[in-house]
Amino acid sequence: MALGCKNEPGIESKSNSKATIPIPEREVVISQKILDSLISNPPEGLVWIPKGTFMQGAVSHDKMAMQHEKPQHQVTVDGFFMDITEVTNAQFSEFVNETGYITVSESEIEWEELKKQLPEGTPKPHDSIMQPGSLIFKKTKESVPNLYDFSQWWKWKIGANWRHPSGPDSDINGKDDHPVVHIAYEDAQAYCKWAERRLPTEAEWEYAARGGKENTIFFWGDTQDVLSQNVNSWEGEFPVNNTLEDGYERTAPVKSYPPNTFGLYDMAGNVWEITTDYYNLNYYSQLASKNKTSINPTGANNPYNPNNPYSKERVIKGGSFLCSDSYCASYRVSSRMGNANDSSAEHIGFRTVVTPEMLLGE
Repeated sequence: MALGCKNEPGIESKSNSKATIPIPEREVVISQKILDSLISNPPEGLVWIPKGTFMQGAVSHDKMAMQHEKPQHQVTVDGFFMDITEVTNAQFSEFVNETGYITVSESEIEWEELKKQLPEGTPKPHDSIMQPGSLIFKKTKESVPNLYDFSQWWKWKIGANWRHPSGPDSDINGKDDHPVVHIAYEDAQAYCKWAERRLPTEAEWEYAARGGKENTIFFWGDTQDVLSQNVNSWEGEFPVNNTLEDGYERTAPVKSYPPNTFGLYDMAGNVWEITTDYYNLNYYSQLASKNKTSINPTGANNPYNPNNPYSKERVIKGGSFLCSDSYCASYRVSSRMGNANDSSAEHIGFRTVVTPEMLLGE
């Protein structure tokens, strides 16, 4: 479960669906004429990301980079269409209204499933706690000397879900254009099945976020002085005081900040975005050791996080409105974290992709 910038087991729930959109093999040959036609008439709300090769992972001059963002390794990805923005409350509402889907954070918690992700012998929590809910952020009243203890600013809240992002007394009225949050991996997969899309791989996401820029820390370059003009993040002392220099306390409406050079909005900050890749602490080292370019990589074969060994985690990218330059600065392009498949939180959302092969039914 990704709580800001560190991982820790927590209360997780299970939804009523395990829909999965597999990543199709990219072996179908499409004529340039057909491809050009698709690119010139992209599906509504998506933009074409051209095929390219890039160095995935932290650049050498990034002083905030974490070890699991290293070493850099060369990757090639084929072209694909990507959502211009994060999936919004309005879009997710349409999906739920048509399908009746119930998200993980709204579903009853099944102890038999939950205990599989906890150390053997963990006692069952009281029934008063084993209720549908999710994690919400809560400011601290004073300075926090230990930023590794994220339990100081995260709270399990019964009744928190995508409809009630800060708890049962909150709602999304007037926030149709905000990114949907409290989304777990299987929720995102269910949406993708309905929309005939899929989630991006980590490599696709990072390549798209870079927007063709090489060897830069942020999607706009290396200058942090313009952070508040480009990113919805945390300014001020985390997690005590947010100066709101960027204009928002929590999520911002999509398109509130300039897009990258591919035309994608909010590829830094606002909400973490779910990818298909398993989070494996050793994956980058394994790729780099092959000493060759990886073609359309789909991530590690198995998840591995020694800090959360009982849970299967997926890579999330982009950082959120809680990322601070004094903490983890996860609005950096190479930043990555792991999040359990069935975990949700107030700062986790997603966007989708679709390939020409998928559009043509190949």
